[in-house]
Amino acid sequence: MKMTPKYIKAQENMKPGKITADGFLGDDDRNIVDIITADEEEFQYLGLDFVEVAKLMRKLMKEGLRGLGEPIKYDKWEIRVDEARGFLPCPFQDGIFRKRVAVVRNLNNGKEIMFSELSIHLLAAHHFLQGKGAKFRLEPTLIKAVLYE
Repeated sequence: MKMTPKYIKAQENMKPGKITADGFLGDDDRNIVDIITADEEEFQYLGLDFVEVAKLMRKLMKEGLRGLGEPIKYDKWEIRVDEARGFLPCPFQDGIFRKRVAVVRNLNNGKEIMFSELSIHLLAAHHFLQGKGAKFRLEPTLIKAVLYE
């Protein structure tokens, strides 16, 4: 992959203050194509599938909504979903998503991840897990530990 005009515009939208105060890149100085490529390689190495991970994350978000902001237990997870007023646009300019955040903890190993509706979209549609150090960065090894162990 190369930095096409679409990726250049998306990376510009990911800078702090454009869509969110902190942005999507954290302290990662790589361009988004390099970030995506590295994460795709790690997903493959770990035996993860972007579509299946996103599907499970959507399911957990939906289950967590039943708790109305309080933690609930579902299967091997504890899930809490919080919602703020408003929406966030995708930096790739292909959707708008509720400000809804899930924290999912695996009860077997104590590991947890935090993700938003936008995080799920970025993972599924763009294979973008955000830059290292970003608040909503989804580390592939942590995804595997929380969702599949």
